[in-house]
Amino acid sequence: MIKSLKYFDVKNRKVLIRVDFNVPMDGERVIDDFRLRAALPTIKDCMNRGAAIILMSHLGRPNGKPDNKYSLVPVGETLADLFEMPIKFSDDCVSRDALDVSLGLKPGEIHLLENVRFHSGEEKNDPKFSGILAKHAHIYINDAFGTAHRAHASNTGIAKHLQLKGIGHLMEKEIHFLNGIMTKPKKPFTLVLGGAKLKTKVALIKRFLMEADTILIGGGMVFTFLKARGMEIGTSLVDDAMLSTAKEIIGLAHERKVKFLFPTDIKCVNSIKKDEKISVCSSKELPKNKVGVDIGPDTIERFRNEIMNSQTIFWNGPMGVFEVPGFEKGTLGVANAMADAVENGSISVVGGGDSASALNQFGLNHSMSHVSTGGGASLQILSGNTLPALEVLEQ
Repeated sequence: MIKSLKYFDVKNRKVLIRVDFNVPMDGERVIDDFRLRAALPTIKDCMNRGAAIILMSHLGRPNGKPDNKYSLVPVGETLADLFEMPIKFSDDCVSRDALDVSLGLKPGEIHLLENVRFHSGEEKNDPKFSGILAKHAHIYINDAFGTAHRAHASNTGIAKHLQLKGIGHLMEKEIHFLNGIMTKPKKPFTLVLGGAKLKTKVALIKRFLMEADTILIGGGMVFTFLKARGMEIGTSLVDDAMLSTAKEIIGLAHERKVKFLFPTDIKCVNSIKKDEKISVCSSKELPKNKVGVDIGPDTIERFRNEIMNSQTIFWNGPMGVFEVPGFEKGTLGVANAMADAVENGSISVVGGGDSASALNQFGLNHSMSHVSTGGGASLQILSGNTLPALEVLEQ
């Protein structure tokens, strides 16, 4: 059984929390603090109960060596603003100086360690590296759901060095909502899927063909399905290697009587760039010189109706190239429908990644029942796979 934070007496103890502060940056500025705010309940609980807190995280892909581009210094500054108090910072997560700072930390104080991926031992799950990390504290808490599908030193290896270990409030919340979708979703249950790659969603789709009443397909991956059905898709994104898989999925949906719905209209342009003239095309035959960038207005309304008639909705992947002005209407339409469904008592869960980024762009983060902090991890757990970072806490 995995223990939650509330199980531990943390008063006057050092608590090492693996957080996920892998946040979008603009130079030396944090431009989206969603993941920082998501970690606050666990950190504040430890502070209120008299613990000294050590935080560790990764940021980006620095390839196992220090790189100022991926330093957590700006994250520490943003965190200090959120807490309205100084945050201690160490520029090397396993240096003698860093360990000394943790050793001298007083109850209520926070010590942020520099990017764990500045050491190659992190992604290699090096036991020597994780052993040094473990020296920072008495208790280890994993609250980084976004990395739970990885077997790295700071989230799996470290658990073998500390007897007192468990999960934080964010991780507990993630598991609660995702397990609810996996085991007892309120019916009707609708799955909304978008994004560019069908390959990353196949296991999820096949699993939920057993559970879902309706599956709505948008985003770039829809063109692989449309081509598999013999339709003209112009110059739109397609994965020819997945055409047979797309046909198989369509057949399974038919056999199991799942409503498997594609767009009836697509927004098309000559090229993907700002201020490009937009045409609304039939999904049955896109012009050969056009690329699809978003679902059309009729599809937005059709998808909205399906969402509003559902009791449980899970969404992963945008409906179009939402980052480009003019191509965001489909993703916004789905987001608004899910927010309205929550108002009517439905459960709306968003699977992190680009969908969460879109919600932040639209200011709708707080209108959902739950927004996951881990796109990859949520797909893994909903596809029926175990998460290494949780598995090791059961040992």
